[in-house]
Amino acid sequence: MLYLPGDEVTDDTNYMRGHGTYRKDKVLISSVAGCIDRVNKLLSIRPLKTRYNGEIGDIVVGRVIEVQSENKRWRIDTGSRLDSLLLLSSVNLPGGELRRKTVEDELMMKNFFKEGDLISAEVQSIFTDGSLSLHTRNLKYGKLGQGILLKVSPSLVERRKTHFHNLPVGAHLILGNNGYIWISQTVSEGSESGGFAVNMESVPMSDREVIARLRNCILALAKHKMMLNSTSVTYAYDISVSLADESKDLIRSDLIAELAQMTKSKMESEA
Repeated sequence: MLYLPGDEVTDDTNYMRGHGTYRKDKVLISSVAGCIDRVNKLLSIRPLKTRYNGEIGDIVVGRVIEVQSENKRWRIDTGSRLDSLLLLSSVNLPGGELRRKTVEDELMMKNFFKEGDLISAEVQSIFTDGSLSLHTRNLKYGKLGQGILLKVSPSLVERRKTHFHNLPVGAHLILGNNGYIWISQTVSEGSESGGFAVNMESVPMSDREVIARLRNCILALAKHKMMLNSTSVTYAYDISVSLADESKDLIRSDLIAELAQMTKSKMESEA
């Protein structure tokens, strides 16, 4: 549910006031435009438009913007207020090898990740200045190959147990908590290679069609401020097939609105 500034959130005095709310005459009022976050008795309003504020354990997609060999780290753009950092000690070596990093590893940092590379990672800790420390120690994290990167408001990405999905429509989806979304070919089980090797073979036209349609569906949901998760995205894709024969038709404003409304109705009926 969407709240606007001044809207009543609840008059139940048992609830505690969180970020984005204030009390007036014992009534909890929204101070920003956004969606409600409920943690036990704590109610907060998450703004629809905001920079990404990372939390430990978040899954993020980011772009390498600088290799700092002298400091043994990479600077990563994750859409937050400050650049995130990936330390050499926080990555697996090729093949998932775990050992102490050597001087040779420092000299080969650009062989692991170089400027412009897209990566998936997890937030390991938060520095005192608010910047994020990332890690790619799990084999599912690492360099991303061929696909499409989308950027939406981080407030629209629903927090789930997993943010990596092989969707039944035939595509792989990473819903970054930072609002960076990655769509690519389906990733086969056991194909993880330590986070550095990427498949650069030509993508079949059928897979490109699926990826393009999925992209337009996600942007349609985001335009109408709908929460993004594997369920809503899959529903939108299935509905889009009946609305448009070609994925390019899904950029029409009338079809975007209809797709978002039909997806919302299906989500509510399945709840």
